[in-house]
Amino acid sequence: MISASAITALAKAAGFELVGLARAEPIPRETLLDWLSAGHHADLDWMAERVDERLDVTRLLPGAKSVISLACNYWHTDVASPIARYARGRDYHATMRDRLRTLRRTLKQAFPGVTDYGAVDANPVMEKVWAVRAGLGTVTKNGCFTTREFGSYVVLSTMILDVEVDAYASALDEDPCGRCRICIDACPTSALVADRVVDAGACLSYQTIENAQSVPERLRPALQGFIFGCDICQDVCPLNVTPVKAGARFEPRLLASQSVRAMAGMTRAEFDAWVPGSALARAGYDGLRRNAAYALGAVRDEGARELLLQLSADANAFVREAAAWAVSRLDASPTANPVALPPHR
Repeated sequence: MISASAITALAKAAGFELVGLARAEPIPRETLLDWLSAGHHADLDWMAERVDERLDVTRLLPGAKSVISLACNYWHTDVASPIARYARGRDYHATMRDRLRTLRRTLKQAFPGVTDYGAVDANPVMEKVWAVRAGLGTVTKNGCFTTREFGSYVVLSTMILDVEVDAYASALDEDPCGRCRICIDACPTSALVADRVVDAGACLSYQTIENAQSVPERLRPALQGFIFGCDICQDVCPLNVTPVKAGARFEPRLLASQSVRAMAGMTRAEFDAWVPGSALARAGYDGLRRNAAYALGAVRDEGARELLLQLSADANAFVREAAAWAVSRLDASPTANPVALPPHR
């Protein structure tokens, strides 16, 4: 058995702002399987893989006794951007992995012989479940993990240990949402299908990041001002009205200040200058231009007509299709005023 307070101190010294510890007990199967069986994971087939490991961390680390949940605030600015806030700076996966490596090193120095397993998103670990169990916050109606300190503007990582600690946290006994349903009503695609249940296939974040094919036509008009991710359900949440500025590792890069038109018309050289090292690399050059073409069509940006016509002859089929759809939106209502972009706090 080792000291929980010592682990917390080491984790904070490594750069993590919120730290909690939970017993490495199995997660009820319905927590994941009900969501999967309803098809809410769209084509995120990896969510249906390694289910036993997701639900029981002893499958990942034999003899696991404790789980450390770790969170960092990423909110940085109110400047409007077509990019979701978490993706405006350095890829948070890199930042969290750097901090996990530091924690692993200092933990082994303080407690030789301890074995660990670290995870940041890509591993089969249900990080929100562990963050709740470790008392860091709650899952709110928009499906986001939300903390008292930073609202939902946090990213998570997890470390599993094969030793017990002398004190574990308890899940918070509270529901900060109450009867509020602002996020549910504000979602432009009705992706929040039930209390704390997100249909990934209808979510703009999924469509602009994970979906490598064409975005379903019924969802395209909702892409007003978004080319990578979506912050609407967080922007409208009353629990996020007093965000806290994050540290320099989450400071927005040049790409965050680019307009939708600039992203639609960017060259490969501009992509190579703006995107590497950021989360936007996941969408790729053609994916970002596809998304930007949809966004220009969604707001009927007449000033982008020439650019969209050029993109209608692009080498990439999905960019061509998105641009052609955008031009058809302009032709269908040539005198209509462009739709105002939604506010981004």
